[in-house]
Amino acid sequence: MKFEGHIDINKPIDMVAKYFADPKYLGEYQEGFEKKVLEEGEKGQDGAVSKMYYKNEKYEMVLTETIISNKLPNSFEAFYHHKHMDNTMKCEFRALSENETRYQVFVEYTRIDWFMPKLISILFPGMYKKPARKWMENFKRFVESRSS
Repeated sequence: MKFEGHIDINKPIDMVAKYFADPKYLGEYQEGFEKKVLEEGEKGQDGAVSKMYYKNEKYEMVLTETIISNKLPNSFEAFYHHKHMDNTMKCEFRALSENETRYQVFVEYTRIDWFMPKLISILFPGMYKKPARKWMENFKRFVESRSS
């Protein structure tokens, strides 16, 4: 399953990329985010592997992120592994003007091996798109609220 989306952020590309690149801000726009722990490699660099921990009242989730390509401020691509699914996500940033940046996301689920998520992906693919869109909108609000 593949999908893509974009949102325009009223801030310069370097500022948008700065907040995107720093894991200390993930909790500002990803609900349930607790921490990101580097497991191997150099933080933020190609090949780096990190565990990402999420928790809310209904679930706890651990993802393993492997950075495929970090070419910020222009692009970032990573592979995400969960016990029930794998996906790749590529994010591209393009300056639309001096103070406006387009944030575009391309997501491809390459493995879904649990019955309910697989059924949901077939019957209701929007269920996978909705959280990605929400995080993009949250990220836009967060970055636009920052002064530098």
